[in-house]
Amino acid sequence: MTAPRPDGPPSEELTRLAELYGVAASYRPSPDRTVAASATALVRALAALGVDADGPAKARAALAARAEELGARLLPPTVVQWSGGAVPAVLAALPESARLRVDTEQGETRTGVDDLPDGVHTLTVTVPDGRTGRAHLVVAPPRLPAPPDRSYGLLVQLYSLLSRRSWGMGDLGDLTELAAWAGRALGAGFVQVNPLHAAVPGAPGEPTDPSPYRPSSRRFPDPVHLRIEDVPEYRYAGDRARLDGLLERAGRLRAHVLSGPQALIDRDAVWALKKEALELLREVPLGPGRRAAHRDHLAAQGQALEDHATWCALAEVHGPDWRRWPAGLRDPRSADTARARAALRDRVDFHAWLTWLTETQLTDAQRTARESGMPVGIVHDLAVGAHPVGADAWAQQEYFAEGMSVGAPPDAFNARGQDWGLPPWRPDRLAESGYAPFRDLLRALFRYAGALRIDHVMGLFRLWWVPQGLPPTEGTYVRYDAEAMLAVLVLEASRAGAVVIGEDLGTVEPGVREALRERGVLGTSVLWFERDWEGDGRPLPADRWRADCLATATTHDLPPTAARLTGEYVGLRDRLGLLTRPVEEERAEAAADAGEWLELLARLGLLDVSAGPAAEEAGIQAVHRFLRATPARMVGLWLPDAVGDRRPQNLPGTWDQYPNWRLPITDAAGRPVTLEELAASPRLHALIDAVRHPGRAGPGGVR
Repeated sequence: MTAPRPDGPPSEELTRLAELYGVAASYRPSPDRTVAASATALVRALAALGVDADGPAKARAALAARAEELGARLLPPTVVQWSGGAVPAVLAALPESARLRVDTEQGETRTGVDDLPDGVHTLTVTVPDGRTGRAHLVVAPPRLPAPPDRSYGLLVQLYSLLSRRSWGMGDLGDLTELAAWAGRALGAGFVQVNPLHAAVPGAPGEPTDPSPYRPSSRRFPDPVHLRIEDVPEYRYAGDRARLDGLLERAGRLRAHVLSGPQALIDRDAVWALKKEALELLREVPLGPGRRAAHRDHLAAQGQALEDHATWCALAEVHGPDWRRWPAGLRDPRSADTARARAALRDRVDFHAWLTWLTETQLTDAQRTARESGMPVGIVHDLAVGAHPVGADAWAQQEYFAEGMSVGAPPDAFNARGQDWGLPPWRPDRLAESGYAPFRDLLRALFRYAGALRIDHVMGLFRLWWVPQGLPPTEGTYVRYDAEAMLAVLVLEASRAGAVVIGEDLGTVEPGVREALRERGVLGTSVLWFERDWEGDGRPLPADRWRADCLATATTHDLPPTAARLTGEYVGLRDRLGLLTRPVEEERAEAAADAGEWLELLARLGLLDVSAGPAAEEAGIQAVHRFLRATPARMVGLWLPDAVGDRRPQNLPGTWDQYPNWRLPITDAAGRPVTLEELAASPRLHALIDAVRHPGRAGPGGVR
């Protein structure tokens, strides 16, 4: 059946026009149901693509113009050639007499597309009637190599992992220490962290948004993660008394966070101390080698870093929302911005220096991880988009769809749909640039990543665009050139020798998982969602899980395993008013869900049913033995699970009601646990033994 929309169906001309621009006139939330997009959604989405279709006459004129444009075009803006594969269809359809010229990024000129080197080249086609077409030609390996070995690793939100040396939140020194210990002592193959992208600072009197998934910039990291004492200039700083005072204050901040169950991480307080310390360290002259390394970094990052640092400097003066800056500063290429950049040169240089320091420590963390024996190392996380007021949205305005926000349509879990408040990239502008912003973003992250997790990887194929001022139900899907996006991803990951993991949870369009698997992109499988949905709905046996995935028991958006097994998360959701059914029904369903899994684990001999008071711990171990019994290439252990933590790091659907992204790791009693205590925890080591040597469970533990 087809569900009508409030403002009526779009006209035939508007529907055809939308389809020619990749804007969907309908979508299918389930195989037996089609939902039509509203005319308003289509008109607004087309407007964000630079097409005026507001009214029948304008829609007809735009349709005729688009049809003429496509009919006259010899080549699309970007063409993909998979190494060793068939000639792209668009080239095969050209007349035999057409002349092809390829100017490669390596500086060569070729007269065909056979045996081209990998890269993004310029393709020129000339046909007998004299017409010429030009396109970006992306040549990429057919697929990514599989991870070096089947491995397990640790998953952690870095800010939540405090050590005796961190300044009130986990930092890159803690990440380096965790990687060295996990690789050498635990045999782990990787450590996965949350996005470490640069955040949008809070306006005066307002806190910084703590969500790592709403960054100012996805390309550049946040210096709040710096370990101050690991900056080489620290040992040469002149004002030791002031630095010692900052260390003392940082110690008090750390002690507060570790003081009890109600204490929260205060990112802004941490940054205030670190920024003051960094201002002192900047007064220390760089040695010749450090100065040369800094200059190389500035040269390599070029205009992108200059723009990012300029935004940071301007935000200090005018506030973080560039849309409210003086009109002349809203354009990064304006004369006013150039004058402001010159006037703020010292602050621009300061923020560029912070980026260099942060990327240096990120690189050190990955190098340490590999030296510890990890075949993958640090798995970084790429957020689905950037904040509309932040540096990326300011510096790359031409690539973002004005007046639109990324979200999700209504589904079984959220009848109102979702609006994530992140502006989407324009697919047309990406294609015209040869996907330059995407290439640059990936290249930047792969410099210090052994693997990259891509949040909402389905966004490489299509995104739900929500017009500003309308509810998420009034959005529509806009399609991207998935082949081109995947080719760029495979190209850059292959060059870096990195693994790619796609977060493909939830509603996934048919064919998406297959396309990702074909190109070597791993999926994400979470135990509680893996059931035989096409059969009896029971837990999916281990041998029927897909191999090309990262398998986990939970994620940052889901309850820790202890809360899942005990059903405690239902009580939390009830207290916060998030339930849509009576709490008794929710508890019964949660108990039945956990019970089916525990029954399967016991039947397989993975659960020690005689554990008694330690039943919860035994259940967590059994869950992870099961994950290791699947063919999954990577198995992730949520680090808080190792000590019985109860609280999710993020509770979707909440804002002020729950301290999202501000919780330190705690044990089963709610007591914060440091990295040093984690390393010495008998409970953690028992779980690691269960993961490394799954075997079977019985009285006395694993045998």
